[in-house]
Amino acid sequence: HSFNGNHTVAIIAGPSGTGKTTLANRFAELVLAEGGLFLSGKFDQLQQAIPFSALSFAFNEYFNMLIGSVDSQSVIIASALREALAQDAAHLIKVVPNFSLIMGDLCNIDADSGCVDAQKRLQYLLCRFVEIISDSSSRPVVLFLDDLQWADIASITVIRQILESSRSSRFLLVGSCRNDEMSDDHPIWNLISSVQKFDVNATIINMSQLDKYLVNEMLSDALCLFPRDTRPLADILYHKTKGNPLFFSR
Repeated sequence: HSFNGNHTVAIIAGPSGTGKTTLANRFAELVLAEGGLFLSGKFDQLQQAIPFSALSFAFNEYFNMLIGSVDSQSVIIASALREALAQDAAHLIKVVPNFSLIMGDLCNIDADSGCVDAQKRLQYLLCRFVEIISDSSSRPVVLFLDDLQWADIASITVIRQILESSRSSRFLLVGSCRNDEMSDDHPIWNLISSVQKFDVNATIINMSQLDKYLVNEMLSDALCLFPRDTRPLADILYHKTKGNPLFFSR
């Protein structure tokens, strides 16, 4: 869908240790192999009071990559960002300090001049930033946000604006969350319901614990023994790990 210019969101949901981040990292390898752009950030339980923390990390890493690249596509994107966001550079640099790497002297503009609602302005600028890099790029832009159960409201608002915007294209949001730690009315679920009204393709991928039969099959393959021979050990491992893939692999 993203290659065809559509907005898409995929949420990888499951308890801790079920392989959500591992799946996303494997997907990143495929995206990069196809020439796509993969940005990633992670929300932290201890930083929920800091707006845009995961977005800030992802976009800072992007500018590190952009400034070190000399290909023509990167030059075009950097030029488009300077042209579109020059007047608001100081506002965006508050959240994405590495934006200054491509802005130079324009960073000295007073960030408080003419700004009525700083947070709403930042939300708009972050949305415009994604629109510009996705529209200026010939390849899909994938943004992976880990631990969405701890996302702040300001970040969720930006994500909604990006997905609902008709101006950006070739954008895919991949998020992961511990759905067993989230209520049914968590803002992320409300976000999914909301963006679907704007024809955004939304998919939820549920990651679950391993059942005892799969544990035994994996153990049998690892030890090169018949399943009947590994079943007693598999029963012990399943009892100790409750089928959690992370605990089982360790």
